[in-house]
Formats: sequence, C-alpha cells, structure tokens
Amino acid sequence: MKYDHLQQQDPAVWEIIKNEEKRQNEEIELIASENYVSPAVLEAMATVLTNKYSEGYSGKRYYGGNYNIDEIENLAIERIKQLFDAEHVNVQPLSGSPANAAVYMAFLNPGDKVLGLKLDHGGHLSHGHSVNFSGRLYNFVQYGVDLETGIINMDEVREIALREKPKMIVAGFSAYSREIDWQKFKDIADEIGAYTFADIAHIAGLIAGKQLKNPVPIFDVVSTTTHKTLRGPRGAIIMCKEKFAKQVNSAVFPGMQGGPHDHITAAKAIAFGEALKPEFIEYSKQIIANAQAMAAEFINRGYKIISGGTDNHLMVIDLNNKGVVGKEAEKILEKIGVSVSRSTIPNDPNPPMNPSGVRIGTPAITTRGMKEGEMKLIVEYIDEAFINKDNEEKLQELKLGVKALCEKFPTPTK
Repeated sequence: MKYDHLQQQDPAVWEIIKNEEKRQNEEIELIASENYVSPAVLEAMATVLTNKYSEGYSGKRYYGGNYNIDEIENLAIERIKQLFDAEHVNVQPLSGSPANAAVYMAFLNPGDKVLGLKLDHGGHLSHGHSVNFSGRLYNFVQYGVDLETGIINMDEVREIALREKPKMIVAGFSAYSREIDWQKFKDIADEIGAYTFADIAHIAGLIAGKQLKNPVPIFDVVSTTTHKTLRGPRGAIIMCKEKFAKQVNSAVFPGMQGGPHDHITAAKAIAFGEALKPEFIEYSKQIIANAQAMAAEFINRGYKIISGGTDNHLMVIDLNNKGVVGKEAEKILEKIGVSVSRSTIPNDPNPPMNPSGVRIGTPAITTRGMKEGEMKLIVEYIDEAFINKDNEEKLQELKLGVKALCEKFPTPTK
C-alpha cells in the first residue's frame, strides 16, 4: 500500500509503522492468535467506510445515508452463513470479549450460573475468570482437563453440570490443543436444560476450512473473532439459531455497542470470501500438519506438550524440565527473532505473569508458505536458544538464521 500522506504529515508515526513492518518481515510469528491478513483485507481497513456511522441494522439504521453500508454488511452475513451453515449472524461485534459479553447479556441475567473451562487449563479470561467481567457479573463454576492426559474429561464435565445445574455451558478455549466433542457438550446441556455457547475464536478458520467439526448447527450460540486462523481483520461475529436472533442483535446493539466499524465489516466480508475459496481448505490442512510436525519435533527433543500433541493450530509446552519458565522463554526467543506467548499449564505452580509454559501456534508461518521441513528447523532454533540462553554470540547467530529463513517466505504484504 502507498502511505504518501502519512509519510508527509506524521513521519514519527510512519517511522514506527515501518519498523513494525520490518519486524514482521524478518521475524517468525508463533503467537497462536496472530496471523497476516491479505493485501485486500489490509486495504479495506483504510477506506472511506471508516467515516460512516451506522447504528442499527440493515434497513433499520438510526442515521441516513447507509444504503452502501447495508450492502457490505449483508454480503458479510451471507458469506459467513455459507462458511458455517449458520441460521443467523451478527457481524458487528468489535472484538472477541465484547462478543462474548453480548452473548451472556442475550441469554443470562447477572448472577446466573455458567459452566466454563478454567483459564490455566486452556480457557479464556471471558469464560469466567474472577478478574474478568464474566467472573464478576456471573456465577461461574469451572471444569478442567485431566492432569494426566491434558484432555477434557467429559464424564467430569457431566458430573459438574448435573451437580451445579448451570443455565449455560461454555465450550471453547484459548490454549487447548485437542478437538472438542461438541455433541457431547450439547447432550450434557440438554440433560439439564442449559444453553450451549461455543467460543471458536481460535479454530474458526480450521472449521471454515473443513478440518475440524463445526458446532454452529449443534449449539444455540457461537462466537468467534475474525482474525487468528480465519485470517481476517481484528473483530468478531456471533452466530445463533434463528429463534435467538432478536435477543442476540439487541444485546450487541444497543446492549453492548453503538455504531459498528464499517471499514472492518468490509474487511471481514473480504476475509470470509477468501475463506470460501478451495485454497483456504489447503491452507487449513497445512496449519494442522505444521503444528503436528512441530509438536513431534519438540517431543523428540525432550519437551513436554500438554495433552501429548495437537489436533489444531497450537500447543502448550511445559518448560519445567528445560530450566526456563514462560516469561524468560519469551524474552530469550525475542532475542533471536521468534515471538511466542507465555502460558500457564494446568495447576501451574508459577504465577500468571511468569508461568511454566509457552503457547505456540502455526497460522502465521503457514500463511507465509512454510511447511513441515521449516517446522523442524524452527524447533531447532528454539531449542538451541534455550540451551545457549546466556551466550549472546550464539543467540545472534540464531537470529541471523531466523532472518534468512524469513527472507525465503515473505509476508503477504511485503
């Protein structure tokens, strides 16, 4: 893209943006929630649509001059319906947590009981953590993973549900590497008359790409961000059964938000169109193949992967046997040009700001075109960095190796 006006008007901001562009091109992105958008998506976010206010919904706006906005929002909705076999879609949520807040508002009253996955077992802040709005407004009880296998024990989920009788059951995660059995969650919820809510923010692209099972036809309501594996702009959507459409729409607007961000809606529509193409299926396959190759190589080098492997795009690595912990690992890898995010492990003995593990994901490096061979090389760089964490000369050597690898696989917007 050309940024002539930005360069001339505010060179200070332009310089920072250029530095970040350079970083993204020269470094390896392994943060599981990050990805690179296409040039078309990037361009859409810089259009005149950002100038428009469009509170309300298509055909029922509170401002005039919205006939073009109606078209773009309707297009985004129709494409998502095709991708996920959804009955009703709201494409206006601004981000993942606000989307989840709208879901709770649509189906619950403050103080209602909800069952969700523990944060340190792979859940998300908005699934009931005490410091989050969800844990403060609603009465969350939580399930976890089996400490031996690292996998959700559905018998335990059922036992907790029967005992606690929550009004809603939340299925979804931010750091869990196995496929979820959506139907079992639905069966448990039906047994106690609870609503079912799936948060597929991390795996939406893998579902759209036909690699993982789709909860949308099964669950009452489903939320997802539109970036991560879906490879769109920063934003979110909510999908639900048609019978819940009115309450979901009302919870988003006027319940949670005012006007949607129309330039982002356009970018969402473009990303959804990209996800409908056959090549997106191949991309999704490769994300999982890369993650599995990476997990196997880590295990081969003596690392412990929570749950023993991965079915999706991410893995959580317990570093306790490697002489480093999460925050230190994050800083070491940053020195060689590799970005990861620190992560808790189930029943982590260390504090959240310096947990025992790291979370690693393959969406971004797969977008660059890297495959299984590159995964083994990246794991080698990571392992060597931990072994030589106090050897600045070796770390610099590894950084040059990372840069050379990245030059072979440019980002989409380079």
